[in-house]
Amino acid sequence: MYRQEKLLLVNGDGEQREILEKYLLAHTEYDVIAAENAREALCCLKQRAIHCVVSDVTIEGLDGWRLARMVRSGVFNCPHDIPFILITSLWCKRIAETTAREFDIDAVLPFSEYGLLAEKIIALRDREALNRKPRLLVIEDTAQTAALISRVLRSRFDVELLVDGDEGLREWRRQTYDLVLLDIMLPGISGPEIMQQMLLEKPDQTIVVMTAHGSMELAEEMMMQGAADFISKPFSTEQLRQVCEIAARRKDFIISNEQFADALTSMQQNERALAAQTREHRVILDNLATAVLELDCNGCVVFANETWSQLTGMSFEQSLGKDLLDFVYSDSASSVAVIRRALKNLRSGQGFSLHIEFKLRDRFNHGSWVEARLNTIRRDSSQQAITVAIDDISARKRAEQRLEHLAIHDSLTGLYNRHYFDTELVQTAALAQRSQIHHALLYINLDHFKAINDTLGHHRGDFVLKEASDRLQKMLRDSDRLCRIGGDEFAVLLSNTELDQAREIAGALCEMMASEQFVFGGQLLKVSCSIGISLIDGSGNKPQDYLQQADIALYVAKRRGRNRVHVYTEEDEASGDVRSSMLWLHAVQRAIEQDNLVLHFQPIYAAPFDQVAYYEALVRLVIGDEIVYPGQFIPALERFEDMGLLDLHVIAKSIYMLSLNPKLKKVAINLSAHAFQNERLVPFVQEKLREYAVLPERIIFELTENASLSNLSATQGMVEALSAMGCGFSIDDFGTGFSTFAYLKNLPAETVKIDGSFIKELKHSSIDLALVKSICDVAHALGKQTVAEFVEDAETLKLLGEIGVDYAQGYFLGRPQPIEELEFSSPNVSAAVS
Repeated sequence: MYRQEKLLLVNGDGEQREILEKYLLAHTEYDVIAAENAREALCCLKQRAIHCVVSDVTIEGLDGWRLARMVRSGVFNCPHDIPFILITSLWCKRIAETTAREFDIDAVLPFSEYGLLAEKIIALRDREALNRKPRLLVIEDTAQTAALISRVLRSRFDVELLVDGDEGLREWRRQTYDLVLLDIMLPGISGPEIMQQMLLEKPDQTIVVMTAHGSMELAEEMMMQGAADFISKPFSTEQLRQVCEIAARRKDFIISNEQFADALTSMQQNERALAAQTREHRVILDNLATAVLELDCNGCVVFANETWSQLTGMSFEQSLGKDLLDFVYSDSASSVAVIRRALKNLRSGQGFSLHIEFKLRDRFNHGSWVEARLNTIRRDSSQQAITVAIDDISARKRAEQRLEHLAIHDSLTGLYNRHYFDTELVQTAALAQRSQIHHALLYINLDHFKAINDTLGHHRGDFVLKEASDRLQKMLRDSDRLCRIGGDEFAVLLSNTELDQAREIAGALCEMMASEQFVFGGQLLKVSCSIGISLIDGSGNKPQDYLQQADIALYVAKRRGRNRVHVYTEEDEASGDVRSSMLWLHAVQRAIEQDNLVLHFQPIYAAPFDQVAYYEALVRLVIGDEIVYPGQFIPALERFEDMGLLDLHVIAKSIYMLSLNPKLKKVAINLSAHAFQNERLVPFVQEKLREYAVLPERIIFELTENASLSNLSATQGMVEALSAMGCGFSIDDFGTGFSTFAYLKNLPAETVKIDGSFIKELKHSSIDLALVKSICDVAHALGKQTVAEFVEDAETLKLLGEIGVDYAQGYFLGRPQPIEELEFSSPNVSAAVS
């Protein structure tokens, strides 16, 4: 069947070569080509189409491992993935299997079992069976982390993901897994309990535990109890891949050491076989990335492979006879004690294995982090030795240290970050509560920093932040902790500090920042700061209360002119006002999130005031069963310049209500001054009109006179953009400025709403009557219509009709009501007027 295909047999032993050639010709269909050295084998591979290779480990001019790597590289005439089988005279099964996998060799057989060659060659036709991935069980309840693990490891492992500890344990008992990746914190049964049960039922199960920040002590305990390795969250993909790759090969190296020890024992019976096997294993061990040592009963080195020499810079002869403790770095006193105790226990029979991480000292007295696995071997009833497998984990340690540093430090300034600050604030608040010792919190904000970023660029802004950080740090005490908690916001925790001392420190910081200059590329920049102070005295219900107090004090300092310090106290009226505004701000934000803002609609009648022309949408806040009116919460939003979110919410809700209630005809929506600085407004309105299929002609936007004048050019641009879509516009509260008649012609608004303060006393005040008539005449002259609000009786409504006002709105005509209670039929108002 395969007689036309060529099999290359490479073996330098003439007797073995003859035996193998006869066997292969008799039991396979291959045409066998024999080569006795590397040169003949290479020539054959270059000139002929070879379909299978059977090679000895040791061949003249090369070795079987390197020959395999050359075949796999694709440099020859044959396909790179042809079957490649090694035959070896001296044998250590686990080492052979492990190193074969490293060199991409399909199978390794001792010469004594050459009768299995035909079976192996036939089996190699089924590549899928040979290339089975190691099976990995991941028990992780965080979906994002589990997805990351699957994405990184699925090319190397057959990954199974489970989120629950009990389910994971059941599945583990049902199937066999090469590696278990186990989260410490799980719902139900915990990670440590799962590991304990697994190791109880299967002591050689390889388990890697995943820890979160702050749980290193638990990870260390689990390592002492039998975990193969651990990895800290958040982890990089390379770190995850490296840890799992090492762990997957852990059992190979452990079994290799045991088999190596057994092989050494058997070799003592035959000096010649011992020498040959030692050479064979030396070749294998020198190709491992793991350093392998053998220690005598006193803990001194009696064997070391080449990797050990690469790690330490010392030859085998220089290491021979030296105590393992001599190679522990001088600053690892705790590691010395642990290793000494472990060696003592291993020698006394109290234990059989140990895993430990420590710093290994090289010949130049430099330290590098390694992981060592110590195992006891017993050659006979009287002799005992210890094998040590050592892996260099310096890269992993450096990555862990970098991650640990990044976890609590700001990448731009190098200061502690918000995560660190929150943790320290909790501890400081708890300490103040227990000891009654006072501490202080400074909340620092750079004044007008946004202007630097916006006008000079973020690179100059970053420079200012780094310089400011350095200068603030130099002014503080060693015990003070400076953190960057936002863009241009810093916090300082002052330990064991009373309020007067905190005020003095903050004042010095303000003075320093205001007096110094920042020089960037020859350009001088001046930056000041504002500081809010709160006293951490143990009275707060929760740690974040102190930060909120300092934030309130900072706001007061900025409102009073910046470049100053303000201290939060319960008695301070300014702080109380800000605190109240903050509460309203948070209440509105929650209401928007929970959809607890409702709209009431008030009718607006067209002259002769017997027909509803449109409705004005008025926002209400629902807290419990209570309706809260805008006058209570709008000032808080305006104070903190956070009206934009409310504007968008009211627009979206009004358009939605128009889509559900065609009888609303048209709705007027109030916009704040901040709306005209929001670049999202126009596309947002377009999006909602499309989403709810509402015609733009059914919407009138109302903007106050003062808001329109605060930025006339921006207002004009916004009004023109929305008008082009088909929306209407009305100027609200007109007359409160009254110097703005000239601006009416510059604003493309169809209607002018006369401020209610002129309407309330219209029937009693000739001045108000004259003013309203003037506004009405000017508006009509400019082609605009007028709306009178606060109409509360029939006499006022009659006067408005006589003046020529086009629309009227007020309690006499109709109160604001929920959509469910709104009556769309018009009352006979004109009869009441007449």
